Amino acid sequence: MANKYPCKTVDMTFFDSAPFRYIAEVEVNASAAAVFASFENADDWPRWAMPIQKVEWTAPKPFGIGTTRTVSMVGGLVGYEEFIAWERGREMAFCFTHGSKDNIESFAERYEVDLIDEQRCRVRWTMAMKPKGFSKYFLPVFSPVMHLGVKMMLRKFARIVEGRRC
Repeated sequence: MANKYPCKTVDMTFFDSAPFRYIAEVEVNASAAAVFASFENADDWPRWAMPIQKVEWTAPKPFGIGTTRTVSMVGGLVGYEEFIAWERGREMAFCFTHGSKDNIESFAERYEVDLIDEQRCRVRWTMAMKPKGFSKYFLPVFSPVMHLGVKMMLRKFARIVEGRRC
């Protein structure tokens, strides 16, 4: 089992106040229900989010505020997550409660889904974080790469969801 270092849990205001925020937006030619079906599918996350190797939901359906999951990533990072927002078809957000490395003070992600019409929606992904330790110096250098990475990953997410359309 990985080490568990506590992270400062956050609320939705963190998405406006975090020192590092990476935002991507994409139009998806699929319904909001299809988008959320992919969000709920543990096997989909490693297909589009490059750092993710495995997602394990640790709470039963129906998912909602307070739902937990464990996410294993490259480099041995494990994030222990708790959902702080959940409105199926519209929005979800989570934050780390713990991490396997002691370099994260706070980390959260928010996914907002806005309907364009019945079979199209806009997905906005915000990744927000406050690093600690050496990561405080490392992250600013790699921020341009992080911005590009979240945009590329969200476009890949859209292609996966759109590929399921009949």
